[in-house]
Amino acid sequence: MREKPPDFISKQDDRDLVHVPPEFAIAEGDVQVMAEDDFVVGSSLWKDAWRRLLKNRLAVFGLIVVIVIAITSLIGPPIIKAATGYTYDLIPRDVLLIKSIPPFRSAEGSFSWAHPMGTDNSGRDVLARVLLGGRISLMVGIISTIVSLIIGVSYGAVAGYLGGRIDNWMMRVVDVLYSLPYIILVIVLLAMFRSSTPMGQLMLLFIALGSVSWLTMARIVWGSLAAEGIQNIAIFPWQLVFPGVTMALTLFSLNFLGDGLRDALDPQMRT
Repeated sequence: MREKPPDFISKQDDRDLVHVPPEFAIAEGDVQVMAEDDFVVGSSLWKDAWRRLLKNRLAVFGLIVVIVIAITSLIGPPIIKAATGYTYDLIPRDVLLIKSIPPFRSAEGSFSWAHPMGTDNSGRDVLARVLLGGRISLMVGIISTIVSLIIGVSYGAVAGYLGGRIDNWMMRVVDVLYSLPYIILVIVLLAMFRSSTPMGQLMLLFIALGSVSWLTMARIVWGSLAAEGIQNIAIFPWQLVFPGVTMALTLFSLNFLGDGLRDALDPQMRT
C-alpha cells in the first residue's frame, strides 16, 4: 500500500508552492526539476485575449483605423476652424465661392490646401462636414448602444425573473417589434416626442435608436453626406467619394475589430 505523500510547502514571494518529491510521483511526467528560485507565473484571461487579438492582423488594422477616425473626428473640426476659419455649416459670403470646388483647388482653379476634400454646392468644406458627421456617428453608436443595453437587459431580466405567462407575453411583444421595420418605429417615436431645439432633437434620436436598434439607422445617418453627393456624382464626384470611402472604411474596420474581439474573448479559442 502506497504511503500518503506529506505536504511540502515552501513560501516564495508570498506565493505557496507545493513540491511533490519524485518518490511520491504517480508517473514520470509528473516529476519536474525546479530550481530554488523558480516559480510558475500565471496569465490572466484578459492577457490571453489581448494576445490573441494582436495576432489577428485585420482586427489590429480595424482597431487602428477606428482610433484614428475617432481622434480626428473629435479634434479635427476645431483644428480646421483655427487653421482656416471653415466650419461644417459655413457658407462663404463671396458669391463666387458658393459653388463646388475640387479638392486642393481654389475658386480660381489654382492649387490650394484650403479644401483637401473640396466643397459642396453651397461652398461648405467637405472635410469639416465629414469629420463632424463622424463625431455625430460616434455619439449615435455609443449613446444609443448604452440605451439599448439598459432597455434590453432590464426588459429581459424582468421577463426571466417573473417567468410563466408574463415572460411569454413579454416575448410576444418583442416578436411583434421584430416584425416591424426599425425605421418606422424610429419615425413614430420622433413624431410622438418632439423638441424645438436641435440638441433636443438629437437626444430624442439617440433615445429612439437605442429603443429599437441603432445599427440600421446609424448606417443611414453614416450615409447622409453620401446621399447628397450621389446626386452630383457625374459632375462633382468628390462629394460622394470622400464621404463614401470614409463610411466604408469605418464599417469594414468595425467589422474586423468586432470579429477579432469575438474570437479573442471566446473561451473555446485557445492557441
